[in-house]
Amino acid sequence: MAKTSSSAGRSARTSVWLEQKAPRSARGGGQPSGLDRDRITLATVRLLDAEGLAKFSMRRLATELNVTAMSVYWYVDTKDDLLELALDAVFGELPLPDPEADGADWRDQLRLLATAYRALLVRHPWLSPLAGTFLNIGPNNLSFSRVVQRVVRRTGLPDHGLTGAISAVFQFVYGYGTIEGHFFARVADTGMTPDDYFRHAMTTLDGAPTAAEVVEESKQLMAARGGDTVAEMMDRDFTFALDLLVAGIEAMVKRG
Repeated sequence: MAKTSSSAGRSARTSVWLEQKAPRSARGGGQPSGLDRDRITLATVRLLDAEGLAKFSMRRLATELNVTAMSVYWYVDTKDDLLELALDAVFGELPLPDPEADGADWRDQLRLLATAYRALLVRHPWLSPLAGTFLNIGPNNLSFSRVVQRVVRRTGLPDHGLTGAISAVFQFVYGYGTIEGHFFARVADTGMTPDDYFRHAMTTLDGAPTAAEVVEESKQLMAARGGDTVAEMMDRDFTFALDLLVAGIEAMVKRG
């Protein structure tokens, strides 16, 4: 498992969720700060959203909470533990359909899960690097995984193909949402709108002789796809790609 820099000197702990102990707020008592682990986790999410993963530190978090850094460490052992808690907290934002609901169509439910996951990755750009760092075994992540597995099981694919189907859909979503999130973060840094940034980039590339042929072909593809804004173009690409994956699952089921 990859580790963040703050974990370089740690012993072989694998996850905050595998540490069989209650939060210190429930054990020690007497802390004057009025903190608890949930409040610290929510503040961590807000800071990560506002400033990004690279700027996050326990000292910065303590300042945001108006407490000392040692007060924060009363509730979590390490920065990595706190990042793992924040990672699972945002997975709690995902709407989870009931795979056993009467009349439920796995196609609709799979599209709902994939679309919601994409939106989560874009809304929290720091999520994707953390999802690739930790085990992702918090309660919210496990609830999401459980529903995904049950929905995909209802496709009719054989058991040996279920994990491949899950990987095809959700690794696609992970990649798409990660790139999209990075794009919007880069745009925000420029102070431009996404549409202005896109037009500026295309105009700049028009002047690069080595890119002229690729840019021209790209313009033709974009015109064929349709969409007046960057958001519309991204939505159309995502929807079509997801439809291709659903159609692929249906084809594999028919092949038996």
